[in-house]
Amino acid sequence: MTALLIGNVGVIGDEERMAEYRAKVLRTLELYGGEFMIRGGEFEVLEGDWRPTHLSVMVFPTADQARQWYTSPEYRDIVPLRDGTHMDLILVEGR
Repeated sequence: MTALLIGNVGVIGDEERMAEYRAKVLRTLELYGGEFMIRGGEFEVLEGDWRPTHLSVMVFPTADQARQWYTSPEYRDIVPLRDGTHMDLILVEGR
């Protein structure tokens, strides 16, 4: 079953370190079968009070692969690059 990771980056701590994180994250996704469907771009809130700032949607073949990526040493090694940056991330299983 396809799985989506939906993330929103809020306040960015260190712009240079966050740029390095962005440059490296795609390779870690690919190692676990993931890819970006959406990485930034314009959006419109159609209902509710949600106030996202920078949205990303990543797709994986399965939820297990998404979890494996999230806990992987490859990804965990780059997470410190976004220290001081607020990020929300949810995992959604699809069809």
